[in-house]
Amino acid sequence: MALITFSNPEYKDKTVYAVAGSFTETVLKIAKTNKIPIQFSCGDGECGTCVVKVTQLGDKAPMGYHLEEKEKAILLELGKITKSEMEDMIVNDLPSKWRLACQFIPRDEDILVEY
Repeated sequence: MALITFSNPEYKDKTVYAVAGSFTETVLKIAKTNKIPIQFSCGDGECGTCVVKVTQLGDKAPMGYHLEEKEKAILLELGKITKSEMEDMIVNDLPSKWRLACQFIPRDEDILVEY
Protein backbone atom coordinates (compact mmCIF):
# COMPACT_ATOMS: atom_id res chain seq x y z
CA MET A 1 0.00 0.00 0.00
CA ALA A 2 1.03 3.53 -0.68
CA LEU A 3 0.16 6.54 1.44
CA ILE A 4 -0.90 9.64 -0.45
CA THR A 5 -1.10 12.92 1.44
CA PHE A 6 -3.17 15.57 -0.30
CA SER A 7 -2.27 19.14 0.64
CA ASN A 8 -3.93 22.43 -0.22
CA PRO A 9 -3.72 25.77 1.63
CA GLU A 10 -7.53 25.97 1.72
CA TYR A 11 -8.10 22.46 3.12
CA LYS A 12 -6.63 20.41 5.94
CA ASP A 13 -4.08 17.82 4.75
CA LYS A 14 -5.59 14.40 4.24
CA THR A 15 -3.68 11.12 3.96
CA VAL A 16 -5.28 8.13 2.27
CA TYR A 17 -4.21 4.60 1.38
CA ALA A 18 -3.85 3.68 -2.26
CA VAL A 19 -3.70 0.13 -3.50
CA ALA A 20 -0.20 -0.33 -4.88
CA GLY A 21 0.07 -1.75 -8.37
CA SER A 22 -3.58 -1.40 -9.35
CA PHE A 23 -2.47 0.32 -12.58
CA THR A 24 -5.92 1.95 -12.87
CA GLU A 25 -6.20 4.24 -9.86
CA THR A 26 -5.11 7.71 -10.91
CA VAL A 27 -4.50 10.38 -8.30
CA LEU A 28 -7.67 12.10 -9.51
CA LYS A 29 -9.74 8.92 -9.07
CA ILE A 30 -8.29 8.40 -5.57
CA ALA A 31 -9.04 12.05 -4.71
CA LYS A 32 -12.63 11.80 -5.95
CA THR A 33 -13.18 8.54 -4.04
CA ASN A 34 -11.98 10.25 -0.85
CA LYS A 35 -13.88 13.52 -1.48
CA ILE A 36 -10.70 15.56 -1.93
CA PRO A 37 -11.52 18.63 -4.07
CA ILE A 38 -8.91 18.59 -6.83
CA GLN A 39 -10.04 20.81 -9.70
CA PHE A 40 -10.47 19.12 -13.08
CA SER A 41 -12.43 19.67 -16.27
CA CYS A 42 -11.87 16.94 -18.84
CA GLY A 43 -10.35 14.12 -16.76
CA ASP A 44 -8.51 12.92 -19.87
CA GLY A 45 -5.21 14.83 -19.86
CA GLU A 46 -6.30 17.40 -22.43
CA CYS A 47 -6.96 20.59 -20.41
CA GLY A 48 -4.36 20.77 -17.62
CA THR A 49 -6.74 21.97 -14.89
CA CYS A 50 -5.79 19.07 -12.61
CA VAL A 51 -2.05 19.83 -12.52
CA VAL A 52 -0.50 18.83 -9.18
CA LYS A 53 2.96 18.92 -7.62
CA VAL A 54 4.13 15.49 -6.48
CA THR A 55 6.87 14.99 -3.89
CA GLN A 56 8.07 11.57 -2.89
CA LEU A 57 8.17 10.85 0.83
CA GLY A 58 10.38 8.21 2.41
CA ASP A 59 13.44 6.29 1.24
CA LYS A 60 12.15 4.37 -1.78
CA ALA A 61 13.32 5.32 -5.23
CA PRO A 62 10.63 7.15 -7.25
CA MET A 63 8.50 4.63 -9.13
CA GLY A 64 5.54 6.55 -10.57
CA TYR A 65 4.72 6.13 -14.22
CA HIS A 66 6.61 8.34 -16.62
CA LEU A 67 4.86 11.18 -18.40
CA GLU A 68 2.60 10.26 -21.29
CA GLU A 69 3.01 12.30 -24.49
CA LYS A 70 -0.13 14.39 -23.98
CA GLU A 71 0.89 15.03 -20.36
CA LYS A 72 4.30 16.27 -21.56
CA ALA A 73 2.63 18.60 -24.05
CA ILE A 74 0.26 20.10 -21.46
CA LEU A 75 2.99 20.56 -18.82
CA LEU A 76 5.23 22.25 -21.41
CA GLU A 77 2.34 24.49 -22.50
CA LEU A 78 1.58 25.44 -18.88
CA GLY A 79 5.27 26.21 -18.25
CA LYS A 80 5.53 23.60 -15.48
CA ILE A 81 8.49 21.92 -17.19
CA THR A 82 10.97 23.08 -19.79
CA LYS A 83 12.29 21.13 -22.77
CA SER A 84 15.69 20.81 -21.09
CA GLU A 85 14.08 19.51 -17.87
CA MET A 86 12.12 16.98 -19.93
CA GLU A 87 15.30 15.83 -21.70
CA ASP A 88 17.03 15.48 -18.31
CA MET A 89 14.13 13.37 -17.00
CA ILE A 90 14.36 11.09 -20.04
CA VAL A 91 18.16 10.75 -20.01
CA ASN A 92 18.45 10.23 -16.25
CA ASP A 93 15.19 8.28 -15.83
CA LEU A 94 13.78 10.80 -13.35
CA PRO A 95 10.10 11.45 -12.61
CA SER A 96 8.57 14.88 -13.01
CA LYS A 97 7.48 16.78 -9.91
CA TRP A 98 4.56 18.18 -11.94
CA ARG A 99 1.86 15.78 -13.05
CA LEU A 100 -1.73 15.75 -14.19
CA ALA A 101 -3.84 14.12 -11.47
CA CYS A 102 -5.98 12.44 -14.14
CA GLN A 103 -2.92 10.75 -15.69
CA PHE A 104 -0.62 9.98 -12.76
CA ILE A 105 -0.94 6.47 -11.36
CA PRO A 106 1.07 6.10 -8.13
CA ARG A 107 2.84 2.87 -7.38
CA ASP A 108 4.13 1.51 -4.08
CA GLU A 109 5.51 4.78 -2.77
CA ASP A 110 4.40 7.39 -0.28
CA ILE A 111 3.82 10.77 -1.89
CA LEU A 112 2.68 14.29 -1.13
CA VAL A 113 0.27 15.74 -3.69
CA GLU A 114 -0.06 19.51 -3.59
CA TYR A 115 -2.96 20.95 -5.51
